[in-house]
Amino acid sequence: MPLIVGLGNPGDEYRETPHNVGFEVTAKLADRAGIRFRRSRAGKAEEAVWPAMNRVILFRPLAFMNLSGGVVAAALRWHHFTIQDLLVVCDDVNLPPGQLRMRSKGGAGGQKGLLSIIETLGTEDFARLRIGVGGGEPGADVARHVLNRFPPEVREIVNPVLDQAVDAVECYLHDGLEIAMNRFNTKRTSQDNNNPSGGDPLPDKNSP
Repeated sequence: MPLIVGLGNPGDEYRETPHNVGFEVTAKLADRAGIRFRRSRAGKAEEAVWPAMNRVILFRPLAFMNLSGGVVAAALRWHHFTIQDLLVVCDDVNLPPGQLRMRSKGGAGGQKGLLSIIETLGTEDFARLRIGVGGGEPGADVARHVLNRFPPEVREIVNPVLDQAVDAVECYLHDGLEIAMNRFNTKRTSQDNNNPSGGDPLPDKNSP
């Protein structure tokens, strides 16, 4: 009974921003499943139960990104999940728009929501699906990039990638993590090939 966590910031001002692609993916999953989000009894969050998928729970913390860890930990306790049940969906400024990267574990790579979850749970050993949004170049104003809406030309690239991310989560649920990784991880670099353990080779810097 997996817990699929989409990360983002609450509030209309953050809708359709790079930092909220995790929210968008979980919304698309709910639409496909014909289910609705409701306020979670696990804490400051909303969730949707997917009965047809062995009661998978789609979960969105309604705390700000850097406070995600406490909300996710509360959900794990409330629903009696283990770390192995957790899949986190989030943005990644160190990947260009159009790339997906699913991993079984790894560091935060500068993503404040992931960092909060890692620090709260005390482990990096949980699955994550990272969606490239660009903007992580040296010297870039990353906070401004992830908290403002995509430029139209980038939005055109990101929209179909969000649909692919939904496909990747469904593949993970049906076929497992390894098959989903092999099918949906895109454009591997030499850094990826030198890092077969699934960790994140990029340093935790330039992060919003």
